[in-house]
Amino acid sequence: MQGCKNAGMQNSASLFCIVAFPHFCITVIPMPFPYEEFDLSGVRTHPLGSRASKVHADDLARPVAAGSGVRAFLDALPNILSAADFKAVVAATVDAKRAGRGIVWGLGAHVIKTGLGPVFVDLMERGFVSAIAMNGATMIHDFELALTGATSEDVDEALGPGRFGMAEETGRDLNAAINDGVASGAGIGQAVSAFVHGRQPAFAGNSVLASAARLAIPVTVHVGVGTDIIHMHPAASGQAIGEGSLRDFRYFASSVARLEGGLYFNCGSAVLLPEVFLKAVALARNRGAGLAGLTTVNFDFVRQYRPLTNVVARPTAGIGKGYSFVGAHEIMLPLLAAALVEHGEGT
Repeated sequence: MQGCKNAGMQNSASLFCIVAFPHFCITVIPMPFPYEEFDLSGVRTHPLGSRASKVHADDLARPVAAGSGVRAFLDALPNILSAADFKAVVAATVDAKRAGRGIVWGLGAHVIKTGLGPVFVDLMERGFVSAIAMNGATMIHDFELALTGATSEDVDEALGPGRFGMAEETGRDLNAAINDGVASGAGIGQAVSAFVHGRQPAFAGNSVLASAARLAIPVTVHVGVGTDIIHMHPAASGQAIGEGSLRDFRYFASSVARLEGGLYFNCGSAVLLPEVFLKAVALARNRGAGLAGLTTVNFDFVRQYRPLTNVVARPTAGIGKGYSFVGAHEIMLPLLAAALVEHGEGT
């Protein structure tokens, strides 16, 4: 308020200086409002039945009788919010299977760590899986479970003594499978799937990788160099890892380009797979694949920016539908699988 003689009053009143006459100011004191109740006598109302409502009696949940089974439970869910979305995803997936359209799954490591490998193997055998994408950690956990029936070391216990990530078989065998497979022209997913299936380990029936090779379902592995424990082993080859993962990205893009009227599920990957999926969608569209009718679904135990943006929203804008569900993988994904089995029975 340069040039204002009443500058000291700024905290108690609004001061306006006239630019043409900087030595003169106008002081405006706000008028206080009275304690006055709002007049409700003229408020307009309308009949309840004439109002547009989002919840109706037909949408309400129904009690489930003992012994009714999974299908009755699902049918009894309310047709409201996430329950309605869940039913829509089940219907879209079953319809896609019946019509021979693609169903691609992206699996984060936590999905395998929480014991869901056998659930996905069953879906693979039932025809609900066209292709699988995973990150390096998912591959490692599946391999260890297939080989020994155990995985997920205690990082806090192992890090201090320098034992973290140093399991001999994991580093030696997976790097060998990658190095040899990539040298023969395969991607990481194809190479490791064939390796695990060929060894016929004791717990192969629980392995997504071994089952994919058995069922001829393509697997792609998308790696950030330095993020996986096998990269700490001397047998790790940057050339093989990079070449194999790039090859897998191109395989994955080819699968995504076939998803017109199909579905993509992102299960438990917060960053890597959503980014890879978005780039695959960009490549598919660049080559003329419009992906009309695409349905994308994200399952995770927290809402994350990249899955919501790069899986649910951007790829389906104007051409399809995206869904997001929040909940524990070990509950939500078996529920989804059970729903698909029940509603897809006989397909």
